[in-house]
Amino acid sequence: MIKKNPLVSIIITYFRKKKYVRKTLLSILNQIYKNYEIIFVYDDNNKEDLKIIKKLLIGFKKKKIIINNKNLGVAKSRNIAVKHCRGSYIAFIDSDDIWKKEKLNKQISFMINNSYHFSFTSYAVIDDDDKVSGYRKVFYDAEYNKLINSNFVGLSTVIVEKKLFSKIKFPNLKTQEDFALWLSLLRKGYKLRHLKTTLSCWRNSKNSLSSNIFQKLNDAFKLFYFYEKKNLISSIYSVLILSYNKLIKK
Repeated sequence: MIKKNPLVSIIITYFRKKKYVRKTLLSILNQIYKNYEIIFVYDDNNKEDLKIIKKLLIGFKKKKIIINNKNLGVAKSRNIAVKHCRGSYIAFIDSDDIWKKEKLNKQISFMINNSYHFSFTSYAVIDDDDKVSGYRKVFYDAEYNKLINSNFVGLSTVIVEKKLFSKIKFPNLKTQEDFALWLSLLRKGYKLRHLKTTLSCWRNSKNSLSSNIFQKLNDAFKLFYFYEKKNLISSIYSVLILSYNKLIKK
């Protein structure tokens, strides 16, 4: 039986986001839903920001700070973090994104009331100055044949039951690692349920790794060729379709 007020483990990985991380953590601290823990992974070779991070985390009663000896990347860092999660649910947020205060409250209720194992929501797109430049609305649950052509599941909108991670983990990609995981879940038969409400803000930062077009194209090819087991031609075609749909979104 699922508790009405279950513990939620919030995973954050950090790499050179000092300008934004305070706002990210503040958006968590301001959550209406209070039964959560922070699993913070410091994934930067440069340890200069660590003192600031520890100070920002003082206000959180339940927290775990993991310090990587060297930069491992978001995929490995999240996999490490999952092992330390004590919650029944795991939520993800990048260290430059922002949650609305009702995020956890609405989404956890949505999942419990419908017995869902995985959920994602609509989200706003913001720039370096927090100005909203657009919205990414979701209108249907993620199905493999739709998602593979356009990743509309935003990482910082996702909440998943921890027990799913007993059989899965993020693949070792610099980008597209979340996309690859969603596709893996769908292939295993899990349902990825949507909540149309906008509960998160995704920061489209000019200097972020996710904005590096060449890295994303390279990782997209790896995703299709090595993880989705497509042949060379099909993998290249899938990358082109994914890129085209990405341009349409913009």
